[in-house]
Amino acid sequence: MPSKIVIIGAGFAGVWSALSARRLVNSRNRGNDIEILVIAPEPVLVMRPRLYESKASDMVHPLETLFQEAGIKFLPGLVNTIHTERHTVDVQCNSGVVSTITYDRLILAAGSSIVRPQGISGLDQHAFDIDSLDSAIKLESHLEGLASRPTTPGRDTVVVCGAGFTGIELAAELPRRLQHIPNARVILVSNAGDIAHSFGSEPRSTIAQALNSLGVETKLGSGVQAIDAKGITLTSGEYISTETAIWTAGVQATPLTEQILGAKDALSRLHVDRYLRVPSVGGVFATGDAACALADGKEQYALMCCQHALQLGRVSGYNAAAELLGERLMGFEQAAYNCCLDLGPWGALITTGWERELVRVSGDIAKRVKCYINQKLIYPPKDARQALESADPVGMDSDQLFDHLVRVVG
Repeated sequence: MPSKIVIIGAGFAGVWSALSARRLVNSRNRGNDIEILVIAPEPVLVMRPRLYESKASDMVHPLETLFQEAGIKFLPGLVNTIHTERHTVDVQCNSGVVSTITYDRLILAAGSSIVRPQGISGLDQHAFDIDSLDSAIKLESHLEGLASRPTTPGRDTVVVCGAGFTGIELAAELPRRLQHIPNARVILVSNAGDIAHSFGSEPRSTIAQALNSLGVETKLGSGVQAIDAKGITLTSGEYISTETAIWTAGVQATPLTEQILGAKDALSRLHVDRYLRVPSVGGVFATGDAACALADGKEQYALMCCQHALQLGRVSGYNAAAELLGERLMGFEQAAYNCCLDLGPWGALITTGWERELVRVSGDIAKRVKCYINQKLIYPPKDARQALESADPVGMDSDQLFDHLVRVVG
């Protein structure tokens, strides 16, 4: 019987874990000795970083043919329970059958989901989000249907709740997506006193300038207290009439992390060693948004972003296969960090450094870099041979990559 690597999740980290594991196994001519199985609801990669854009239904990349040609098995379903002591997972298959799958190595790559605080009245009933493909499609249908509704201030006003990375990108894109609504109004709400508080002063100034030029209003220093069908009540007491409240504030790792014994951070991510193993249980790796992984060897941890998920996936897949093959493991490291923020028709902003204090480039060139990332770089090749070649865990660091991208587009 071949050994088995089971990967939970087909997001960026899950896909590249599978490809990297298969790449190493093939390079050692051990293809018949190790089976690689991905478990996820559908054999598609949802381009989650692009769900703030229009045409959400197009933001999927098919995986079935790629996996078949690469020698990676796929099981459509959801993992309900992980039994680390027995090295098994219980899967609710899409067919309705419940199966128990045995693994020799398990890679948890089930991602994260948006947090909806229970203390905000009406949040679940009345707020949209763009956390998943279905929710982004639901929002898009709603936005497109606004023109058929009676003209009111609430119809013409869209409120984005949360001025983090996702909230800013969505707010900057909305004026273009609302061109079919005369006098459309976009308001970005944050309980922080500054826009883009996770950025330094220079990038914050650029972001504020871009939002202002796009006509995006901001309400700062006041959080959301309640949402109803006709508007939002802020903690300041102000009421904003809107039929479109969009929640973008906060994410948390997959609930499956709670089934694995081990230390976790405030986002429910499993602490892992430098090889992305969960130290408290044997044979389990965590990767992508499920992993709290030290990135620079000092104090910076990988972020919940595709930039880190891509490399986390390559390293976790390589190491899961390497353990079974008796090979030397590879430590995860991404010491450099660059951030690329889309600012809609205004352009984009690229910062350098973990503190996001320095503007590397902004405006049109940064926008071209962002488009290249969104439309090409984050997609795995459709050809299996090229995809496996791209799964090499040794590659350019963030500084080298962004220097390369600026040269390519500029």
